[in-house]
Amino acid sequence: MSLEMRAECERCGGALAPEGVAVICSYECTFCAACDAELDHTCPNCGGELVARPRRVVADA
Repeated sequence: MSLEMRAECERCGGALAPEGVAVICSYECTFCAACDAELDHTCPNCGGELVARPRRVVADA
């Protein structure tokens, strides 16, 4: 089972690239770095900790 790499911040709607910086909670709520700082690293939906989302790197063909 892989992570759902959401393409936008759930709070501000800003774009999030798969290889870019984003944070997630254990339920995969996804936020940009700016919103993460404003939320004090706490998910507003579940109250869980927000941590760095792994980056998905596309391999060269």
